[in-house]
Amino acid sequence: MDKSEKQIKQPTQAGTNRRSFLNWLWVGLGLAALVEFVGLVNAFLTSRKPQTAQQDAQTVIMAGQVDNFKANSVTAFPRGHFYLVCLEGGGFLAISRRCTHLGCTVPWHAEQMKFICPCHSSTFDIHGDVIEAPAARPLDLFRLTIENKVIKVHTGERIKRAGFQTGQIVYPKKI
Repeated sequence: MDKSEKQIKQPTQAGTNRRSFLNWLWVGLGLAALVEFVGLVNAFLTSRKPQTAQQDAQTVIMAGQVDNFKANSVTAFPRGHFYLVCLEGGGFLAISRRCTHLGCTVPWHAEQMKFICPCHSSTFDIHGDVIEAPAARPLDLFRLTIENKVIKVHTGERIKRAGFQTGQIVYPKKI
């Protein structure tokens, strides 16, 4: 037997060779891509949490005098992330601008008298109740007080609700 035959017949050494290293590398990269994809799908399908809840925890916004708002009007307050709704009977609601489905900002459409979410077309009435899904519950409210005909909205106190009730309306006190 010559020297070249001995080299061919010798068993390969135990350990990692180049081919098995590359196979493990591809498997690892594939698993990392799968984990990232699952994370993205999960982030898309779950509701977002309010990011500024702690910052706004003690924020009170002076919305203005009661007499400044017309009946059946909706006024946006971008800084406070709410709409001030003046109802026909003179009562007020402070409705959150965030859709309860995925947290998109919901604009008011005055000509249709509805809030319509641009993300998935959830539709809400002037009270914030769901007219059309996919949103499962009404828009959240903020606590509202009226002192000396001045409307104050407490944006740190978001109120989740199952539906509109007349007890949620805040009326100015008769002086």
